[in-house]
Amino acid sequence: AGEPSVEGLESPFKDVPANAWYANAIIWAANNGIVIGKSDTIFDPTAATTREQIATILFRYTGAEKAGENHLIDYTDGNKVSLYAVEAMNWAVASGLITSTSTSDHVLNPEGNATRAQIAMILMRYFKMT
Repeated sequence: AGEPSVEGLESPFKDVPANAWYANAIIWAANNGIVIGKSDTIFDPTAATTREQIATILFRYTGAEKAGENHLIDYTDGNKVSLYAVEAMNWAVASGLITSTSTSDHVLNPEGNATRAQIAMILMRYFKMT
């Protein structure tokens, strides 16, 4: 978002130190409805990011519309997507941002930790579509 100012905005998360290199990004994203924490006051910035979390962040950031049909049904674990992430994962699959984690099975692994390589691929696909 071009590092917008967070002047006048407060961090809702007590576990995000004000001097952390990522603090402004979290403050901005939280205040713009792009991220929510593990609770109202806990963000857990050192936790690994799941595949459904990165999909949700990009879905909210983009302001994307819901996908018209259910693309999750094509995956053996499509029913394991967390309720908060269903629309985002469906959009990410429909958009080609997130694909199967297995070459032989249709597996999304929505609650699995996204590897750095997976996030790099998701972001590369995202930037190509924007």
